[in-house]
Amino acid sequence: MPGSTVRKRNTSRIVGTVALAAGACLVLAACGSTKDTGSSSAGGGDGSGKVGVVLPLLTSPFWQSYNDYVPKMAKTEGVDAMKTVNSNSDPSQQITDINNQLNQGVEGLVVAPLDSAAIEAGLDQAERKGVPVVAVDVAPDKGKVAMVVRANNVAYGEKACQYLGEHITSGKVVQIMGDLASVNGRDRSEAFRSCVKKNFPKLKVLEIPAKWESDAAASKLDTLLNANPDIKGIYMQAGGVYLAPTLQTLKSKGMLKKAGQPGHIAIVSNDGIPQEFDAIRKGEIDATVSQPADAYAKYGMYYIKAAMQGKTFKPGPTDHDSTIVKLPSGILEDQLPAPLVTKDNVDDPKLWGNTVK
Repeated sequence: MPGSTVRKRNTSRIVGTVALAAGACLVLAACGSTKDTGSSSAGGGDGSGKVGVVLPLLTSPFWQSYNDYVPKMAKTEGVDAMKTVNSNSDPSQQITDINNQLNQGVEGLVVAPLDSAAIEAGLDQAERKGVPVVAVDVAPDKGKVAMVVRANNVAYGEKACQYLGEHITSGKVVQIMGDLASVNGRDRSEAFRSCVKKNFPKLKVLEIPAKWESDAAASKLDTLLNANPDIKGIYMQAGGVYLAPTLQTLKSKGMLKKAGQPGHIAIVSNDGIPQEFDAIRKGEIDATVSQPADAYAKYGMYYIKAAMQGKTFKPGPTDHDSTIVKLPSGILEDQLPAPLVTKDNVDDPKLWGNTVK
């Protein structure tokens, strides 16, 4: 997500091998874990009311893609979505945006939280007004949401670790982290760190806390490379934010070598945006763990309509290759799959979930 100061990649996002179901609905079988319990604690209508959609930022290719998908998926799912609102990387502004949407009389909200803790204030406002909320990409620490639509961020860190560990026998690797105020940043950071420690003890992890900000990533990477010119691998937690500054920094130091050339630094990213695919084809980076922007928009719309109709769900497999899990907070999360994209499958059209068609 190239941008001057971006807080969320948020979230790091996105394409996916998510095989989107031909139909919009989940399996609501008698014994299925996506079973509709018929609860009507919120909503209970036909789901035809206005829905507000709050974005974290638009300075990222991932969120630009998601934003483009929202009206398309809203139409597909039969949701009356209002024009999206951009919180511009400001958690406080996001709470104001939520309040403004509620004051406009929306009957549902789809929100991509900037801060997992701060978003609770906005969720509380919605609950007081009886308006259901679906969170996309980032799970809140607390608060009431009908569903979180999010890929498995622990898997992001683990897949990046496995790839680098299988291609680098020993040496230093850099983890350019997201914002640790976001559960996405925490999940990816700890998963990568733990995986390396457990499976690849000959690798030494150096960390850059960049808070989803491209400028911070560039300046801190430059400083780190000055002190550690023998870096062998880099894990970027958000290609949308970190790809451009990372490649530019390496190039300025004469350290951007193509895959297969002596001195090549192995690079794995998160997001699955077209820019990352191009970089893989050019040999500038080696892989990305992709996030499905299209599925985020599709199932964000699906779940908010279901919530407005009073439907609820249970943990278990869905009909779109994902699994609903219950988080420690008690919140339900639909964990969408996110594939590892390399030079071997980068041209697979199934992975183009961040390119609006």
